[in-house]
Amino acid sequence: MNTTKKYASTALAAALGVTVLAGCSGSDDTSAGSGASKGSGSKTVTLVTHDSFNASEAVLKQFTKESGYTVELLKSGDAGAALNQEILTKGSPRGDVFFGVDNTLLSRALDNGLFTAYEAKGLDRVADSTEQDDEHRVTPVDTGDICVNYDKKYFADKKLAPPQTFEDLLKPAYKNLLVTENAATSSPGLGFLLGTVATQGEDGYEAYWKKLKANGVKVVDGWEQAYNEEFSGSAGGKKAKADRPLVVSYASSPPVEVLYADPQPKEAPTGVSTGTCFRQTEYAGLLKGAKNEAGGKALLDFLISKTFQEDVPLNMFVSPVVTDAKLPEIFTEFGETVEKPATVAPDKIAANREQWVRSWNSLVVK
Repeated sequence: MNTTKKYASTALAAALGVTVLAGCSGSDDTSAGSGASKGSGSKTVTLVTHDSFNASEAVLKQFTKESGYTVELLKSGDAGAALNQEILTKGSPRGDVFFGVDNTLLSRALDNGLFTAYEAKGLDRVADSTEQDDEHRVTPVDTGDICVNYDKKYFADKKLAPPQTFEDLLKPAYKNLLVTENAATSSPGLGFLLGTVATQGEDGYEAYWKKLKANGVKVVDGWEQAYNEEFSGSAGGKKAKADRPLVVSYASSPPVEVLYADPQPKEAPTGVSTGTCFRQTEYAGLLKGAKNEAGGKALLDFLISKTFQEDVPLNMFVSPVVTDAKLPEIFTEFGETVEKPATVAPDKIAANREQWVRSWNSLVVK
């Protein structure tokens, strides 16, 4: 997931029993030092994940204290790239647990048989809406809402109400204001496309995108470029003199802008168009062929523990999935609650994702 989590990406290097390895393509390096190479009696459990994964050192230390296992992180690019590497090495995985496949790509992981079924302890505390696999091949870990964000100052200065729905984005008042990510290369870009499919219908999303293109939508490769270089409301965008006051990002982006500002403002500089949101859920699973299955199962249990779940918001800027986890005050004060996010059934995504992306690409990019 390429999200506002990048704000909090830090080096967890060799501190408090946590090791971070850089993922790379090539068979010589990707398995070196991983849990897959250390045997079933290893006290190291390797978590293969995307670059945006982050957790407090104290929390990972708590896992070691409770379980006896040390977590080793193998970061492997963005979520799509990390998943692709696991597909290429399936049966001989580079680690024990994979974290970061979301509902937009879940079918690829399951269809490729990447995971061994395991019902994590505490799963009864997880919100039913996040569970998408009755066989328990994956465990829900967090949710995030992909939404259009807006630059409050821009709209106040123009005395223009910000858009709130997908339909609003087509209005002439918002021409040349929106930047989004490429649906073929970016997780939030794909989520935004799926949001248009959910709201406009399979027979209507193409016509919608034709109109959005005519209204001046700009498409860039990924979230980092869209949010930090093109969006005028972000701290990075201000430095870059960005000129797009609308961007596809996350409902959690405003609290992040407050948290990392110095001094912290009394009000978030950005807002969320809550009628443009698509719900994203991230999952973790025990990799089939993992050498340290026991450690992997212990880690999956821990990922849905209250300790880890309450650590998630301020480290990865997404929401916990367990019902008894509390959100930090900065989330409740500056974040947006999305009551009715758009969703698409996983089986429908599985059957149509590639076609939808190809169609989108031909309409919007080519």
